[in-house]
Amino acid sequence: MVMEINLFKQEVAEYFNQRTNYDLESDFHPRLAQRFLAYADIQPGETILDIATGTGLVAIEAAKIIGDQGQVIGVDISVGMLEQASSKITALGLNNIEMLLVDAEHLDFPPRSFDKVLCCSALSYFPNIPSLLGKWKNLLKPGGKIIISGFGEKAFIAALMLKKVAPKYSLDFPVWNELTGTESKCYTLLKQAGFQDVKIITEQFGNYLSWQKLQGFWESTAKNPLSSQLTTLTSDELASFKADYFQELEKLLTPQGIWNDITTYFISGGVGE
Repeated sequence: MVMEINLFKQEVAEYFNQRTNYDLESDFHPRLAQRFLAYADIQPGETILDIATGTGLVAIEAAKIIGDQGQVIGVDISVGMLEQASSKITALGLNNIEMLLVDAEHLDFPPRSFDKVLCCSALSYFPNIPSLLGKWKNLLKPGGKIIISGFGEKAFIAALMLKKVAPKYSLDFPVWNELTGTESKCYTLLKQAGFQDVKIITEQFGNYLSWQKLQGFWESTAKNPLSSQLTTLTSDELASFKADYFQELEKLLTPQGIWNDITTYFISGGVGE
């Protein structure tokens, strides 16, 4: 396997390395993983590739389902995430799952190796998604399926506020969920990659966030590699940006808090027999 890490990927790896309590940061990721697994329809005996596996929230549950005749391989570029996953695997005594430190843009598994390719909640960290989907499609056996998740164009209030404030500081944050922003875009993404029988199921994972919670989110939001343009600001500019950011958020404050939309698309597509 090739582990080719550019600067952005190094930032992504380090960002996730620092999240040493990932599974307990909130209930969002475990809930998302459970719903993802339900739609993935894992079957006993299948071979599964879980891309950007993280702490193995999806991969480990899949390994429990496939049994001794199946195999799960989880790949990620974060050593810290994989260490957390490996600890859980050891504690559970699972022997049908392997975690690899691998760049998902440079996989060299033989073609037609897997019944299913999974990627939950990670597409935004890949720079060339259409090209990757084509590569991942080649890894599927005849009749195999890909299952991925994406987020709506209005998802995650922190990202929306960064985008809104950015022009004042001559910044232009990428729309990281651009390719999955609507059901139509999700459908087009997989069809253009050559997948058949594309299906999309939409669920809402949003909730109201308290002002205190949002203030606590600032540090992780600013450290996210998708927000790396903030590092180009001087300390005074960053302080001003932060003040403007919270000023915009405050306009949305209600007695319940601030609504954090998390429209989520579970997207699947198959390859021919």
